[in-house]
Amino acid sequence: MCGIAGLIHRKKSSDIGTEMTSMLQALKHRGPDSTGFALYGHPDAGEHVLRFKVAEQEDLKSGFDIHAQLVERKAEVDRRLAEYGAEVVEKEDATDYAYRYKIKYSGDMKRLADYIEDVEGAEILSIGEALELIKDLGDATTVSNQYALENFNGTHAIGHTRMATESDVDIRSAHPYWAYPFNDVSVVHNGQLTNYWNSRRALERSGHRFMSNCDSELIAVYLADQMDKGEALEDAMERSINELDGVFTYVVATSDKLGMAKDVMAAKPMVLYESDDFVALASEEVAIRSIFPHEIDTFDPYEGEVRVWQN
Repeated sequence: MCGIAGLIHRKKSSDIGTEMTSMLQALKHRGPDSTGFALYGHPDAGEHVLRFKVAEQEDLKSGFDIHAQLVERKAEVDRRLAEYGAEVVEKEDATDYAYRYKIKYSGDMKRLADYIEDVEGAEILSIGEALELIKDLGDATTVSNQYALENFNGTHAIGHTRMATESDVDIRSAHPYWAYPFNDVSVVHNGQLTNYWNSRRALERSGHRFMSNCDSELIAVYLADQMDKGEALEDAMERSINELDGVFTYVVATSDKLGMAKDVMAAKPMVLYESDDFVALASEEVAIRSIFPHEIDTFDPYEGEVRVWQN
């Protein structure tokens, strides 16, 4: 099942945290296990937002005191940031185990990310100039309230509601996925890639590192890799239709763009609403109508179709 959604404002900013929460809550029946948001805000010059966690939500319910370990892990992340010359200009404890830092860093972001990821229990959810990726267990309202997303102002966002079928119910297995270590690229996906391992091994031979065994992460890294080689987002997406096998519909976001693609069989649903000012898309129309209560006209993209919008 699972549900995916995306929205982009072409001419203004909006309370996209509240809007995406409404869309994903309307898709709760498609995936009640976890919910994820990739929100794109307004970057400050020379700064990146680092979202990371040092434990799973379930670790806090394990029956032993893990809080001392959380403090140690966070302190080690701080030490490694300082060692690499990253200046932390703002810290926020989003939860007992997940954190939001604003950092200034002009060095090799992949080396820094690899170093942080090697801290026991640590996982980077995203590093971006505009992107902030938040995901956790529970429905959209639960996660949004937990991370105080209702006042997140930005231009575009994508989101996912997950029904666990092939992996654990945990944050690591939740979507969206950031294209590690590329700036501001994230993906949500409904479907399954049948050439996942061959494609992943090819990307790993090129030097890429994967944080999960999820095929949605593969799509994110694949697209980011193509763009890193000079391809435009839309061209990379067109290429993906031919090179990624399986049944899939995915939504991708970059710092200033939102895109969607359907495989040539178009078995996974997608409904789209487009106006001069706003684009919204989701697995079901009910999600779009949750933020447009008045009458609107929606349509289904065709098989093998790729679309990209810019804010």
